Amino acid sequence: MLSVVIPALDEALSLEELHRQLDVVASAEGYDLQIILIDDGSTDATWDVIEKLARDDPRVLGIRFRRNFGKAAALSAGFDAAVGELIVTMDADLQDDPAEIPSLLAKLHEGFDVVSGWKRVRHDPWHKVWPSRVFNFLVSRLTSVSLHDHNCGLKIFRREVIHEVRLYGELHRFVPVLAASRGFRVGEVVVKHRPRLAGHSKYGLSRIPKGLLDLLTVCFITRFGQRPQHWLGMGALASLTLGILGMGYLAVVWCASRLPGNVPVHLHETAALYYSLVLLLIGAQLLALGFVAELISALLSRETDAYSVAEHTSPDKLAREPSGTLPSQPMKSET
Repeated sequence: MLSVVIPALDEALSLEELHRQLDVVASAEGYDLQIILIDDGSTDATWDVIEKLARDDPRVLGIRFRRNFGKAAALSAGFDAAVGELIVTMDADLQDDPAEIPSLLAKLHEGFDVVSGWKRVRHDPWHKVWPSRVFNFLVSRLTSVSLHDHNCGLKIFRREVIHEVRLYGELHRFVPVLAASRGFRVGEVVVKHRPRLAGHSKYGLSRIPKGLLDLLTVCFITRFGQRPQHWLGMGALASLTLGILGMGYLAVVWCASRLPGNVPVHLHETAALYYSLVLLLIGAQLLALGFVAELISALLSRETDAYSVAEHTSPDKLAREPSGTLPSQPMKSET
């Protein structure tokens, strides 16, 4: 089965046409389809349209949020409800073309776990296109996941990917990066991008600084999520080393100034003393923060595996008793 997850915010005018186009593709390709529509706190008739589609088509599942929780939360709710082995995500504004799903699926069958769309020709205003290109360049360079369009909402995943990638905040655009950090293979295919016919864009200029902050967060999570002290500790050691060297230098200067014939040096009058003290304090704080981060990471690691398994040669062996242990037997009652 193929599950299509579609977050919607004030998209009442486009949902029926999107459903019709999905039905056409499913009929032509013979897909066993599940359509999951998530109303992310819409203020128009989006939920009424979803209810109507669900009544008329048993393949449609509607989910309604009490308020707007964001696209990442909507996708997570859709992933939880999806029953297909393959999951497609797309936007509800009709700019993503359902006719591109076969292309995504074909690319996935080449051995990839995640395939992202690339809107080579975009029908968006320049103030969305150019910041997006800069953002995609930065993401590709900083994460080593080279995609032309990380922001594209049209993607396809294998089910095991969504089991290991946790979305929160606005990290939905980084799903390929998060998946690649777990060892999944990420690919890309050119898709058609259509102009918006109804509604309006939900993203403005405030998306740019938020995206940069999210990028820094993802870089930290993927590189140091399991070992935060390696990052914080490096800064702590550098700061402590400079502080200790500074204090050592000042100690030598003070001692030398006390020799006969030298002008005495008063350390409280030198700026180097305060710089060294600040460096020592910063180093100590970073080191303590690193230990706290390691403690949190250790606690969370009990709930999340630090590895990702692709397959087993003999899955049935996993259910056997560990070697060196005796199989449990029922105790006999004494008579």
